[in-house]
Amino acid sequence: MGTNAKGRTVMEVGDDGVALITIINPPVNSLSFDVLFSLKENYEQALQRNDVKAIVITGARGKFSGGFDISAFGGLQGGQKGPFSKPGFVAVDILTDTVEAARKPSVAAIDGLALGGGLEIAMTCHARISTPTAQLGLPELQLGLIPGFGGTQRLPRLVGLTKSLEMMLTSKPVKGEEAFDLGLVDALVSPDELVSTARRWALEILERRRPWVASLHKTSKLESLGEAREILKFARAQVRKQAPNVKHPLVCIDVIEEGIASGPRAGLWKEAEAFQELLHSETCKSLVHIFFSQPNLQSRVKKGKMTQEKFDKTISLIKGTLGYESFKDVDMVIEAVIENISLKQQIFSELEKYCPPHCILATNTSTIDLNLIGEKTKSQDRIVGAHFFSPAHIMPLLEIVRTNKTSPQVIIDLFDVGKKIKKTPVVVGNCTGFAVNRMFFPYPQAALLLIERGADAYQIDKVMTKFGMPMGPFRLLDLVGFGVAIASGTQYIENFPERTYTSLLIPLMQDDGRQGESTQKGFYTYGDKRRANPDPELKKYIEKLRSMSGVDIDPKLAKLSEKDIVEMMFFPVVNEACRVLAEGIAVKAADLDIASVMGMGFPPYRGGVIFWADSIGSKYIYSKLEEWSKIYGGFFKPCAYLAERAAKGASLSAPLDEAKSRL
Repeated sequence: MGTNAKGRTVMEVGDDGVALITIINPPVNSLSFDVLFSLKENYEQALQRNDVKAIVITGARGKFSGGFDISAFGGLQGGQKGPFSKPGFVAVDILTDTVEAARKPSVAAIDGLALGGGLEIAMTCHARISTPTAQLGLPELQLGLIPGFGGTQRLPRLVGLTKSLEMMLTSKPVKGEEAFDLGLVDALVSPDELVSTARRWALEILERRRPWVASLHKTSKLESLGEAREILKFARAQVRKQAPNVKHPLVCIDVIEEGIASGPRAGLWKEAEAFQELLHSETCKSLVHIFFSQPNLQSRVKKGKMTQEKFDKTISLIKGTLGYESFKDVDMVIEAVIENISLKQQIFSELEKYCPPHCILATNTSTIDLNLIGEKTKSQDRIVGAHFFSPAHIMPLLEIVRTNKTSPQVIIDLFDVGKKIKKTPVVVGNCTGFAVNRMFFPYPQAALLLIERGADAYQIDKVMTKFGMPMGPFRLLDLVGFGVAIASGTQYIENFPERTYTSLLIPLMQDDGRQGESTQKGFYTYGDKRRANPDPELKKYIEKLRSMSGVDIDPKLAKLSEKDIVEMMFFPVVNEACRVLAEGIAVKAADLDIASVMGMGFPPYRGGVIFWADSIGSKYIYSKLEEWSKIYGGFFKPCAYLAERAAKGASLSAPLDEAKSRL
């Protein structure tokens, strides 16, 4: 659910003069801007009504609130404008200046979950009543963020600096019983007594029989400034040791210190600014992306493909950590950060220090040469590629990438792991893009070349899906995201410059805030249900690019037949697959066939890329590529392997000696 969500709050005023405001946004009463503005509206009504003496905030169906809806982050990260663009500043207005500063007391009635923004709302109330089993925590750091609704300022004032640092830096929640011992909640009651107790407590605050103190101004749990700075200094040292590659834990510590040194109001503003900056960081985007692999699992439960029991068991196996200390006993590590060579090199250097000598050091990179990744280590014999295809829990292929130094035992062990997790492993050689992505990198590039010279993007996608692909190249680019497309494209430009088609169309669209489906705008526009709709504005980007680059429209490309489109899209793929075979990256053509079907969605009923190409004939494919290369340049230039097969009338899949003997 994004910012168009219909989450809300409702208010009921009882005979006792207590207004009960309930957060409603199933399944976990997550926060959205709809919920926050609805909360403000109901709160202001309660403050204006003479029959309302006090206020209780709770959540529907036994859950207070699971926090801010993460799926809304895509729009925020993509540069969304207007009042929704800066959630931290909106929160200061609603929670600090409306809820906490109210002249009528409020109490949070907490059951189930009070996480992230949910707990931050509860902490703005003047008291908190909880059930013993409720979970309270601020897990934002596991998403590359910091608490953004005042949590960095209020939690230290309620539980003390040391415990608040532990809760925030580890993203570990506490149960109601521990929260009571810490002073985070004021009383524990059963779920049946929760709301009634909270109502009485609110009235007792009004009658001055209970303390009426804003959390933001409590000081009894805070250490002196000097002592606090020593604690923060120690925390920074631990973070630098355990999580040297990320900055957001240090930002969190800085924001906490600002509130202690300069006052809570200054801390709130620094928190809001830092949250906004981190929201656009690559770390946050990457961790949010990883988070969504869990609801992929949830959709399997919804569709009946996985039981809730199995889902819960699977999720329980996941354990988060911010450092490498817990890596000392692991047998295999799979790195899956963004496609950044220096970052990957740094991570593998750290892994070498902390992991045991037998540990397999694998990378899920889709394009980068493994020799570069392991360049700064002494463990090249245990470095291997474990390339999963997205979505990893559905796509059956596991591309095992060997270098010249990879131990045979490492390959065997990873092959065994692949079979145990029910993947189909294919062992390939090491190069930029390996086997699958390398042979398919011309696929989107051919599509870009065609539309820049007059073909219709949506016609190409339509023809490709009719051919049997799961989606067309432009829909695929939207799905993977423009950032990934540019990062991988850069690798091919650097390593295969003579046959890479360089297009500035995607960077041009990216400059306008388009990132693909994640921002609901790319080559298509997207609604709430991920439905892709052709975008008339695409034409203006293409026209702008033509005026910048001087590319002319080719009238023939505007009138391509379906057969022409298929050939111009896939013959460059066949050409690159021939190079992969010639270089020994793939052992046999059948490996490329199975890899193209299981890794890229090539229609299985066409037998795979090489099998399909052989049904057409090497001579015809060579002649078409040669013809196009004279018109459009080196991108289409047929390779020596294909030229040789065409000259001999040999199939692409047959070993050369066998082809000669047959002739």
